[in-house]
Amino acid sequence: MANSIRSGRFCNAALACLLALSLTTCGEEEKNRFQGYVEGEYVYVATSEAGRLDKLMVNRGQTVEANMPLFELEHKNETAEVEQAKAQLEDLKTGKRKEELDVLRDQLAQAITAGDLAATQVARDEKQYKVSAISKAQLDNSRSAYTSAKAHVEELRNQLKTGELPSRIEQIRAAEAALAQAEWKLSQKSASAAQAAFVFDTLFVEGEWVPAGTPVVSLLPPGNIKVRFFVPEETVGKLKAEQAATVHCDGCAKDVSVRITYISPEPEFTPPVIYSNETRSKLVFMIEARPKAEDATLLHPGQPVEVRVNE
Repeated sequence: MANSIRSGRFCNAALACLLALSLTTCGEEEKNRFQGYVEGEYVYVATSEAGRLDKLMVNRGQTVEANMPLFELEHKNETAEVEQAKAQLEDLKTGKRKEELDVLRDQLAQAITAGDLAATQVARDEKQYKVSAISKAQLDNSRSAYTSAKAHVEELRNQLKTGELPSRIEQIRAAEAALAQAEWKLSQKSASAAQAAFVFDTLFVEGEWVPAGTPVVSLLPPGNIKVRFFVPEETVGKLKAEQAATVHCDGCAKDVSVRITYISPEPEFTPPVIYSNETRSKLVFMIEARPKAEDATLLHPGQPVEVRVNE
């Protein structure tokens, strides 16, 4: 009988110890477990130009690769401006057209003939003047006509020489700048994905008018998914950037490893999305953590999670 009582007391003591150990372990684990949710930083894709949405090349829920086209606005006018700017630049680089040069060459030939006649007339009048056959005024007129003819020939030669050369470098640079501007405006009529991402939403349908600067597509790259959780004042001082943590969520295929990227310097009351009647009046600090890119797709914005901070 005494042995039985001693045995029962031993079992009760052992159970008490195990229970105490269990409660201590659970309490320690609870201190490192915090409630939170998944959040996404969305990329809203827009252009600086307005226009009708001609082509929407993606759908909600689709995954796109980097540089994949997303949408295209109508761009008939912008295409015409580019073609016009190209033609003007080419014209400046090649100089005058052949027909214009041919006209200058004919005018130069006529001016040379007129100059030869003027030179012959001057020579004749100088001989006549020596024998007093003509007046000094007539000789001066002949000489003036010859001088004018020579100047006209020189002028046409310079015009022909200039016409055979490209335009001035300043004009060409201005035309190049105009072409670059026209090409940039045309490029603003379409948009592509800057990186691989999930198409979270499309905000217009084909045929609608899109104002300048208004997003057409919202994307969620894997690197823009983060977890926000909240810790009490007595815990925040133990956390540091790059500290590892594990995220658990109901229905997830596996837990996800994350690293702390931000610790809020200011406290706040427990956010409505996670508070209970017991915790809503407590001050907490917001912590942000990010998963690896390959694990980010396991988490979904708005999803409630439990975060366990690793020691």
